Amino acid sequence: MIEEGSKSSKSMVEKRQLFMEMRAQNFDVIRLSTYRTACKLRFVQKRCNLHLVDVWNMIEAFRDNGLSTLDHNAEINVSRLETILSSIFYQLNKRLPTTHQINVDQSIGLLLNFMVATYDSEGHGKLTVFAMKAMLATMSGGKILDKLRYIFSQIADSNGVMVFAKFDQFLREVLKLPTAVFEGPSFGYNEHSVRTCFPQQRKILLNTFLDVLMADPPPQCLVWLPLMHRLANVENVFHPVECSYCRSESMMGFRYRCQQCHGYQLCQSCFWRGHASGPHSNQHQMKEHSSWKSPAKKLSHAISKSLGCMPIGEPPHPVFPEAAERPQDHAHTTTLESPSRLDEEHRLIARYAARLAAEASNSTQCPPADLSFNFDANKQQRQLIAELENKNREILQEIQRLRLEHEQASQPTPEKAQQNPTLLAELRLLRHRKDELERRMSALQESRRELMVQLEGLMRLLKDEEQKQGAQTGSSPHSSPSHSASCTMPMPIRSTSAGSTPTHTPQDCLAGVGDDVLDAFSQGVPRNLRNDLLVAADSITNTMSSLVKELHSVDDGLEEEECNMRNGREKVSSLKHSGKRHSTPSF
Repeated sequence: MIEEGSKSSKSMVEKRQLFMEMRAQNFDVIRLSTYRTACKLRFVQKRCNLHLVDVWNMIEAFRDNGLSTLDHNAEINVSRLETILSSIFYQLNKRLPTTHQINVDQSIGLLLNFMVATYDSEGHGKLTVFAMKAMLATMSGGKILDKLRYIFSQIADSNGVMVFAKFDQFLREVLKLPTAVFEGPSFGYNEHSVRTCFPQQRKILLNTFLDVLMADPPPQCLVWLPLMHRLANVENVFHPVECSYCRSESMMGFRYRCQQCHGYQLCQSCFWRGHASGPHSNQHQMKEHSSWKSPAKKLSHAISKSLGCMPIGEPPHPVFPEAAERPQDHAHTTTLESPSRLDEEHRLIARYAARLAAEASNSTQCPPADLSFNFDANKQQRQLIAELENKNREILQEIQRLRLEHEQASQPTPEKAQQNPTLLAELRLLRHRKDELERRMSALQESRRELMVQLEGLMRLLKDEEQKQGAQTGSSPHSSPSHSASCTMPMPIRSTSAGSTPTHTPQDCLAGVGDDVLDAFSQGVPRNLRNDLLVAADSITNTMSSLVKELHSVDDGLEEEECNMRNGREKVSSLKHSGKRHSTPSF
């Protein structure tokens, strides 16, 4: 019971860890709820390492985990959600360099607890597919334009028209994020949220959807979403300006300039906390700046704008074709590498180039020299766009080619896999035969060495006997047997492949040599020792000759076996190399 209590308390601490760390950041001192909500969600995004996962990588993870084939209202349990998050972060670590690897287990634990606390407050242990997609796509990294395009593909029908009921479902799910960070009173869902985004019920296509959500200002219920992206873009922006309140000589992040007080500027920390000094008041209108321009750049920009040599207002997003936007997380649909997306990008680039050319031709306020300069610039832009299109087409073709090669190399070859066991068995048989021949060769060589030792001993004995007979001239022939019996002869130890036990008798040492040798050393009728030894030497020589012939035949057999083994090794080696090229499983 004590262990279960400790485990449950540890689980509760892990669930509250992210919220405790967020409270420690003291975001509640920020005066405006919009900035407060954006800062809290940005903290959650970075703490869970979601800012490192691009929205396109998130869409790919949805497709790889089979979510594209499930209904939006289908439910998945927490264990499958953990599996999906694991695949997302493990794939992220593969893309990151080794010096920037993240703690995968910690990221999974923090994000899983945050999602369960946000979308499963009643403790059912299940989340809907649409809620998970909406949350991960919104909190991932990447451009807000790509996120909104993906969201529109999920809430539009087959004709590319937004379904209001699905958009209402999207608002229900995405507005749970501000509620999870305790900002529900400011940005919680209500039944009028859809009408605040689209006051008039009409046909909403992709471009209209993007115009509304990317407008300045955006709909009030989603005003924190573009601000969260702007926060990510200005985290490392430096402004060499002094803050009018804290007197800091430089600013990082946002810079705010009063529209009524001349030269009055605040850093983001002072503005968020509502600090003011002198004649300035918090009721004054402030303009947010996310970059720094030198006075020279400001002057040139003002001159160009007054002369009409630059567009007065740039569109917030490219104009997309009015065709139906298919769901972008389905297989064989609009993705970054698909041909349909490539054609769409080409059309958008061409349309944008034509729009630039039309704006340049309609600009009549510029002097002739400036007008010709604009035409030249537009021509260069069109050339650059054409070059980029060609380069993009080549890159996508190369990616497609590499994918096909990878798929072909990944296919197994069962025919070669079936041949390999036979070749391996043949190779084992050849190795066994080689070992057997080597053992036989060693035994024969040992026998030949022993015979050579015996022959050398016999020849030495013969020489000694001749010397003794020369010294004892005229002696009786009957004295030779006793003398021969007293002579000693070296007895080599004979070893065979069968491991026979060595003996110390002349008969055993000369066993298998010949009858003449045995008679020469037998204790019987006295014989002429010299002739007998010559006969024994001749017998041993003949035996050695036959052994040499047998050894030659064994050597020939070994060479043939080695040739067969070499051919077998070459076959196995060629199959292994071909298997590596075709990704055949190794043995």
